[in-house]
Amino acid sequence: MQQVYSVSELAEYLKVSTDSIYTMVREKQIPHVRVRKRIIFPMNMIEEWLNNQQIY
Repeated sequence: MQQVYSVSELAEYLKVSTDSIYTMVREKQIPHVRVRKRIIFPMNMIEEWLNNQQIY
């Protein structure tokens, strides 16, 4: 079974607030999956997303 982050786990991992995570989801800035009313973040999608972020 694939490992996933919850909103709070991802916020802790990225060192941002849960509000920031919800904003990123709402604005489609971060990959996520909705399962009914729950939002989850598959680890492989997040790792790939992080690797593709540009550093300024």
